[in-house]
Amino acid sequence: MKTKIRKIATHVEETLAEMGREIEPPTRRAVAVAVIENPYAGRYEEDLSLLMDIGAELGGLLGERCVAALGISPDAAQSYGKAAMVGEDGELEHAAAILHPKLGAPLRKAVGKGAALVPSSKKFGGPGQPLDVPIGHKDAAYVRSHFDGIEARLNDAPRAREIMVAVAVADSGRPLQRVGGLKDSEVKGEDGLR
Repeated sequence: MKTKIRKIATHVEETLAEMGREIEPPTRRAVAVAVIENPYAGRYEEDLSLLMDIGAELGGLLGERCVAALGISPDAAQSYGKAAMVGEDGELEHAAAILHPKLGAPLRKAVGKGAALVPSSKKFGGPGQPLDVPIGHKDAAYVRSHFDGIEARLNDAPRAREIMVAVAVADSGRPLQRVGGLKDSEVKGEDGLR
């Protein structure tokens, strides 16, 4: 493994009630976070291929941890997302290198497909700062009920020479969804849109 991981954390949120109404089945979201060493901290590097390879490793690892934490089969996952927070000695392009070229394919394998783009965000931050991970339907971007997010926060990360990488998986949309649009039951999953 090329990734030098200091810490991994997994968190599951389960919403059982909202606005005095029972949510049945409960909506569930998981986020898995890895805190890694930034191999390019403090210096400019033209070739970011090492971070791209690290992204491939983390996509599968964190996606599998989310699926396991939810206790579901990969095909039961409905939504996903990804995000990264770079410590002060890094640059935003380090987060982009991890998240974009290679992380998606192993994440899609971990969730049993994934025709839609994986929503993402990236930012600078320090220990204890929240990282919002956007979530969208894994097979159809037009499923509004699954536009969501989850927060990841670790009290000691990222440190100056680290990157905090997060993957989120959900087995449902938001609770009490009622803004219309394509329904999960109508998804074809062929073009990533519908």
